[in-house]
Amino acid sequence: MPEVLSTFRLHAGGQAPDFVLPDTLGRIVSRADAAGPAGLLVVFACNHCPFVVYLADALGDLAREIALKGVHTVAINPNDAGKYPEDGADRMVQFATQHRWDFPYLIDESQEVAKAYGAACTPDFFLFDGDGRLAYMGQFDDSRPRSGVAPHGGDLREAVRRMSEGEQPLARPYPSSGCSIKWQPGNQPEWWDSGV
Repeated sequence: MPEVLSTFRLHAGGQAPDFVLPDTLGRIVSRADAAGPAGLLVVFACNHCPFVVYLADALGDLAREIALKGVHTVAINPNDAGKYPEDGADRMVQFATQHRWDFPYLIDESQEVAKAYGAACTPDFFLFDGDGRLAYMGQFDDSRPRSGVAPHGGDLREAVRRMSEGEQPLARPYPSSGCSIKWQPGNQPEWWDSGV
């Protein structure tokens, strides 16, 4: 299974792109709605990617933990549900419930939000501070499916700690790894290499 790396657009200290997206029940959620007083973790995710499935429970646990620090979480599904029905809205409800995701799980049907963030894969993680500035983009941790390492969220947890305590961010975070975003035909961003 190929791994792809992010990111192509955002840089440390850059402002979080805005979004206004529906959840699986049609409720509209904006970036401002989703953000906590101390920050926002934006996760591009889907239901079928083995990388997402592998860490989904640990992500739910981490989201509850960082919410106590005022950092909220939102997941955004950018995949082409027409071609990949397992990533459709009905399955999103089941997936979020199964993995105890207590945060919004939104649908990026146009894929414009994924493009704005420069997301490359699922999962892909972007951590913003309370002013909406990018503090971290990179992997959840060093675990991978079949790696023998249980998901623990170490890299992301450390990034939140540093951000919350006003310390310098990780100097060279390891990029996210996962399944490539399933772009709609002809909707691939200009930086996308369809050979990945």
